[in-house]
Amino acid sequence: MARPFIKWVGGKAQLLDDLLRLFPRKIRTYYEPFIGGGACFFTLAAEGRFEHAVINDWNRELTDVYRVIRDFPDELMKMLRWFEGAYAAGPKEMFEAWREKDPFDLDPISRAGRMIVLNKAGFNGLYRVNKAGKFNAPWGHEPTVTTFEEDNIRDAAHLLNWRTTILTGDFEDAVTVAREGDFVYLDPPYVPVSETADFASYTEKGFGMDDQRRLRDVFVRLHQRGVYAIISNSDAPELRDLFKDFEIHEVDARRSINSKADGRGPVKELLIVARQPEVTT
Repeated sequence: MARPFIKWVGGKAQLLDDLLRLFPRKIRTYYEPFIGGGACFFTLAAEGRFEHAVINDWNRELTDVYRVIRDFPDELMKMLRWFEGAYAAGPKEMFEAWREKDPFDLDPISRAGRMIVLNKAGFNGLYRVNKAGKFNAPWGHEPTVTTFEEDNIRDAAHLLNWRTTILTGDFEDAVTVAREGDFVYLDPPYVPVSETADFASYTEKGFGMDDQRRLRDVFVRLHQRGVYAIISNSDAPELRDLFKDFEIHEVDARRSINSKADGRGPVKELLIVARQPEVTT
């Protein structure tokens, strides 16, 4: 019964009801190439909907956190307890000092602990990097921070060890072997719908319209192979045009990441569906 162990901008907790109504009840292998905080992954696991899962992200720091929880849960929790104590002694100073560290100069456990504490103590769970690939989200002004729940870390470790493959790389590579009977959920960085929308940079390369078009091409190929697949994205005219040949559902969501306060609040989002073709006899 594991739950997400980090916050993630664009997370799907508030859309779960809409998504689960469209997701298949029984899945051989579940693919989530943009795993983020994993709200859908953990919910489907708790409901016993899949036999196996393949989770992926381009963000190596993020996927390394999943691997460390899988392989070293006790060592990670010990590290996080130390982080909580150091943070309580000087929140802003500790946050900024560890933000400046190069994560890949650290051992895997310290690197995973760093990402979790920066995620919990940063502004609104925002993960953002600059063009040099350096984490640059601001401190969230929290005086103390709770970085983990022991039972949840142990449940997540069990799930990740039991029936989950963790990949790091491009979304296209993550679904190359998906076939009929599998299900693919694609939750890419959203297309911004206004000039003030904060289009979070999850990697130094960003995720532009060329990537969205490549995503459409991958979606088409999955459909041609008989794979049931769903994409979630913003309600942008470019996307409605890109996916005009597919089933499109409009849903309500609430987003808080915008550079102007009056741009935050209820928004429309799209769920784009490629269903398995019906079998005729």
